[in-house]
Amino acid sequence: MDNKPIYTLQQLVLYFLKLGTVGFGGPVALVGYMHRDLVEDKKWMSEDEYKQGLALAQLAPGPLAAQLSIYLGFVHYRIVGATLAGLAFVLPSFIMVVLLGIAYKLYGGLSWMQAVFYGVGAAVIGIIAISSYKLTTKSIGKFNAQSFRQNWLLWLFFLAAAVITFVTQREQVLLFVAAGILYMFVKAPPKWTSVKTVNSLVLLQVGFDNHENSLLVKIAVFFAKAGAFVFGSGLAIVPFLHAGVVTENHWLTEQQFIDAVAVAMITPGPVVITVGFIGYLLAGIPGASVAALATFLPCYLFTIVPAPYFKKISKNQSIKAFVDGITAAVVGALAGAVIVIATRSVTDIFTAVIAIAAALSLIYVKKVKEPHIILISAVVGLILKNLL
Repeated sequence: MDNKPIYTLQQLVLYFLKLGTVGFGGPVALVGYMHRDLVEDKKWMSEDEYKQGLALAQLAPGPLAAQLSIYLGFVHYRIVGATLAGLAFVLPSFIMVVLLGIAYKLYGGLSWMQAVFYGVGAAVIGIIAISSYKLTTKSIGKFNAQSFRQNWLLWLFFLAAAVITFVTQREQVLLFVAAGILYMFVKAPPKWTSVKTVNSLVLLQVGFDNHENSLLVKIAVFFAKAGAFVFGSGLAIVPFLHAGVVTENHWLTEQQFIDAVAVAMITPGPVVITVGFIGYLLAGIPGASVAALATFLPCYLFTIVPAPYFKKISKNQSIKAFVDGITAAVVGALAGAVIVIATRSVTDIFTAVIAIAAALSLIYVKKVKEPHIILISAVVGLILKNLL
């Protein structure tokens, strides 16, 4: 990370501003664009620098594409580069979801807007169900006997988190931490482990839970906690958001939450930017800003703090085992949340058909992408509501 860059900081910031504005396709597509543009075409980054950034983004909690943008900004321009690259990447989609939030508040009560989200909300169920399946097979293994035997403990964490999330309908942060610690002890016990370490993690969670009643403070604490446990995919934040926003705090209705996820899917940039839409519905532009900052701050810190030492950290088997354990539990929670949301949001035969059609399209029609499905579902919703 010490070689002299062949590009200016301004050029890098403008690149991420453009990618954040037109980069559709989810985290896998976005990190692919970064490799094509920055490594292959522009040759601003070496293959090794990119791979180290991708490895860190996968190892640490946080939305994958946003973390990689922060790391690539750090490579040659350190903290200033990381900060500006991350902001440039996230800002366009943040502005878009806030504008959509304004429109949603103004027109959300009108029949045409309700008809649009009638179709869109059902499609979201199908999309997140398939995303949950793909994330499970990628993070733990395929659904077969060999995988169950080899990774039985990870599957146990997955199943426990899915059941507990479905039954309690709450985000279980301590369960995730416990899964990570237990798997680390089983697979690669570190030399520094002690009861004191475990206690400090418990105290950290208690510290998260005790906070003032001001709405903006509540928003900040809740979204910071959610942002710290987004492993694997932006959609991994869904069970946290659903439990806290809908079930515990009653900030949004079930339909409003599904609409918020849909809004994130039709805008470019990270899916996690749905927090801006939710924050706007709760407390206007201040709420949107606080929610977004609180969500992305852990991701930012988890990137820039270990970045200078990452080569050494990435080889630590204990850390890898800890992350594997947490990831299995988080993915299980996502599966549980999908079931909870589906039971509440699929309200009739039409929404059930749209949800199933969306899921099947992603499986069998290779060229179709999530934004296409959302837009088609919006049209279908308008037609159905006018016919019914």
